[in-house]
Amino acid sequence: MEWISTSWETFEEWLYSTWNIIMELIESFKITDAIDVIIISFIIYSAIKLLRETRAGQLVKGLLIILLAWILSSYLQLYMLKSLFNYFFQFSMIALLVVFQPEIRRALEQIGRTEIGKGLATKSWFMSSAKNEEELLRQQVRKAINAVVDVAGSFQKSKTGALIVFERQTKLGEIIDTGTVVDAEPSPPILGNIFWNKAPLHDGAMVIRAGKVYAAGCILPLTKNDSVSIELGTRHRAAIGLSEVSDAVIVVVSEETGQISMAVNGLLTRDYTRETLRSELENLLIPEEPEAGEHRSSKIPSIRRVWKK
Repeated sequence: MEWISTSWETFEEWLYSTWNIIMELIESFKITDAIDVIIISFIIYSAIKLLRETRAGQLVKGLLIILLAWILSSYLQLYMLKSLFNYFFQFSMIALLVVFQPEIRRALEQIGRTEIGKGLATKSWFMSSAKNEEELLRQQVRKAINAVVDVAGSFQKSKTGALIVFERQTKLGEIIDTGTVVDAEPSPPILGNIFWNKAPLHDGAMVIRAGKVYAAGCILPLTKNDSVSIELGTRHRAAIGLSEVSDAVIVVVSEETGQISMAVNGLLTRDYTRETLRSELENLLIPEEPEAGEHRSSKIPSIRRVWKK
């Protein structure tokens, strides 16, 4: 029975010392420590989420394998292999910046598109210092939405392919440079002529900036996500690709099926009708003025997501 008594005394000492440590931590814990823990937890959560949603997860697995091989080479005293890994890790920070450049850029762009980033911006394309200018801009954007909805409905029946980009906070100058500047008032005839299958600009994307048809025939980056459904063609992949690197709203009309889709923030939604398309575009592109103490609610129509296989 002596070993039981000894074990109990050891457990009591451990419990007492642990309690003292916890109490010291509680006494020295400040509100800044709580803020620090919350921020670090959010950063770790965001990093894990980013790795799971991109190809960076596979790269991290490769780096873990290299790290494991380096540990084994040190343990087994494989000097040449260990030296090779040592040289590799000397330049690891530069290598990580190069390898994870797309993911780092995407993360920074997502931060810039948050409410904090928007608050730091001096001016948004849909906001103006004067209320009358803001109202005129709302009317212009609504006019563009009406034109896109009308022509999308026509294209849906005739199975005419179309790729229409609404620029928002993120400027698309690099995309516009790949096409032809039009700078025209939006109307169904203008959009119909651009996407007519024998028109020179029909094979690219149209960019609508501040409610005007600004450019056409633009080339969009294709998504590199391997989980995109194989049933999606180049237009849909281009729409998803641009939505991954910007906050643009992209409308797609399939040439094969006539189906209307929309890509926003890396997600593609399909099965739009004229009514649901108009509702969603107005919800995303025309800011509402909430009453005092109220927040604007997002009214998203019932649609089918086709992001993964």
